[in-house]
Amino acid sequence: MISRRFAVLALASTLLPACDKPGGGAPGPSPSFRAVDITGAEYARSLALSDPDGRLRTLADFKGKVTVVFFGYTQCPDVCPTTMAELAQVKRSLGKDGERVQGVFVTIDPERDTPELLKAYMGAFDPSFVALRGSAEQTAAVAKEFKVFYARVPGKTEGSYTMDHTAGSYVFDANGKVRLFVRYGSGAEALAADLKTLLAAGN
Repeated sequence: MISRRFAVLALASTLLPACDKPGGGAPGPSPSFRAVDITGAEYARSLALSDPDGRLRTLADFKGKVTVVFFGYTQCPDVCPTTMAELAQVKRSLGKDGERVQGVFVTIDPERDTPELLKAYMGAFDPSFVALRGSAEQTAAVAKEFKVFYARVPGKTEGSYTMDHTAGSYVFDANGKVRLFVRYGSGAEALAADLKTLLAAGN
């Protein structure tokens, strides 16, 4: 269960820098998005973690595609599977353009999320989706870069636990620049519309 208090705080910290826009001079026309436009944000700029096959992956690997990055964990009961299933649905709805949409799942629970488990988890939604995993230290560093909150919450039995975490996705354009923060619950229709806009822009 996501902690509402922490999720709100994390989302607020995520959105504070969203007014920062790159460059100077008069702003040109910008597309209208359903999600929160964070173009020019000075965070979520780097990502370097290993995929289930042990290959180091970075945002540069996904250039040419509109990439959606989500932080979660495989034992999440609701938000994570709902988000990944929705993204897979949206990708299919885009037809051939969906081939230029890349889903990336970053685990915040590397202790339990083994490479084998992550590969199977992605396969359940879309085989083209990529899961990334790092050490506890690497996970903390990437979460800090993305302003993502997460914390372990003890379960009812000894040794068990769940994870509170920011329930939102980041969308990168085909040039690997962060453009949007998608709030959980925004819906497939809104996400599809935003991805179509970025795909049509080609930047």
